[in-house]
Amino acid sequence: METPAATILKVEGISKRYGGLQALDDVHIDVRQGEVHAVVGENGAGKSTLMKILGGIVRRDGGAISFFGGEVDFESPRESISAGISIIHQELSVLPTLNVIENVYMGRMPSRLGRVLWKEMEIGTRKVMRRVGLQANPHSLMNDLSISQCQLIEIAKAISIDARVIIMDEPNSSLSESETQILFGVIRELKQSGIAIIYVSHRIEEVLEISDRITVLRDGRYVNTIEKKDASVDKIIQMMVGRQLKREHVDNPHIGGPKLVVRGLTSKHFQDITFTLREGEILCFSGLVGAGRSELARAIFGADGYDSGEIVLDGKPVRFRSPKEALEQGIAMLAEDRKKLSLFAGLSIRINMSISQLPKLARGLWIKRKKVNQITEDFVKKLNIHLADLDYPVSSLSGGNQQKTVIARWLAIRPKILILDEPTHGVDVGAKAEIYELIRELARSGISILLISSELPEVIAMADRAIVMHEKRITGILDRAHLTEENIMACATGIITGQLNDYLSQDPAGTR
Repeated sequence: METPAATILKVEGISKRYGGLQALDDVHIDVRQGEVHAVVGENGAGKSTLMKILGGIVRRDGGAISFFGGEVDFESPRESISAGISIIHQELSVLPTLNVIENVYMGRMPSRLGRVLWKEMEIGTRKVMRRVGLQANPHSLMNDLSISQCQLIEIAKAISIDARVIIMDEPNSSLSESETQILFGVIRELKQSGIAIIYVSHRIEEVLEISDRITVLRDGRYVNTIEKKDASVDKIIQMMVGRQLKREHVDNPHIGGPKLVVRGLTSKHFQDITFTLREGEILCFSGLVGAGRSELARAIFGADGYDSGEIVLDGKPVRFRSPKEALEQGIAMLAEDRKKLSLFAGLSIRINMSISQLPKLARGLWIKRKKVNQITEDFVKKLNIHLADLDYPVSSLSGGNQQKTVIARWLAIRPKILILDEPTHGVDVGAKAEIYELIRELARSGISILLISSELPEVIAMADRAIVMHEKRITGILDRAHLTEENIMACATGIITGQLNDYLSQDPAGTR
């Protein structure tokens, strides 16, 4: 039996309170040398707060931390970094207008007699870039690099400061599958060199692939730590949410007649798109990154233009010149990047939720606050939004509750059609289940749902039908009987053979 590696970082009884919110309560975790230790939990479970305490960003209220046998109390990120703990945040902290060398050595540039030692920094940068397998010019500006390259440079920076523990917070949230595998290869190399990785993620399948042990937090409390060999997706989910979650498709018997018909829609981002969305239907759009799904949705919503084709809503041709016109006709859209395109981070939850209705809730310069309160409080209950106070900034909410807040905003206008672009991106499994049930409930009420998703299990669980795009074109429209991961990927990659090809050829216009 293999002897476990030595424990190098130990957290005991950590607690942290923000006002009336107990973010962490008696949490403990131990990290061994050269292991990948995953930390999972729903949004709001306390993962980020714990990592910020380890990184010296936030001070704990109680408990103890020992590092290599000595008790530590980091008062700043600089102290944590000096000790050998480095955090790679989900939102990368690179300086885009500076080059790779400057980013790697930012805040600690070596100098002699007042002169920066650029040659020494270049040699050091090339050395750590080789360790993470990054092929790039160290003089390149960060702006000119891909997200995955920037992610590897963040890891290279951590190595350059001789970090003994690297904390990775959702490190692959913006990476493709191939880029994720490159990242995992780097993590395994770091592990072999004795560096410990604390890996924070929502993606349980990937946690099971890359981790050695998994610690689960729930509602700010420690649940358990288990070895990977004893773990499964269902077991971890149950530990995270405290209950079993249903993930199978629920039949929808309430689908009506055509609500939205798109014929031959074409632009530089998509070609000859034809499909029908029915009343009360959940129609999913699947495909690989760059297939043109989001651009198509934006064109339907009036956010972007198109060159040719026709959109018919309730039997009447329409062409929206702006989202405002689409909203007036009962079409609402939740964009993929909620932080940039949907949320007003500095404003309250109440305003974010009711802003779509404010023109109707105003009398002159005065807002009917009583009516606003009624609308927002009703949606908080209906959508089960977890919050401390409606007047707190929306940025205080977890990702899942932020998403529900934006959905509430559009439900307030009572849309006929709701376009949801990656509605569960960055959302934990418990919030996902709640959002899935909400979407099904909206469909049952007669709202037509156009749902864009990159997650195959999500498409299979939610879709009444699925449209798959490949290189700007529709390559398949799949009904429930043909909706499998294999068929979706065949259409998404453009490699369609056998019975699936025969099935799709029965409806070349894509109107099924």
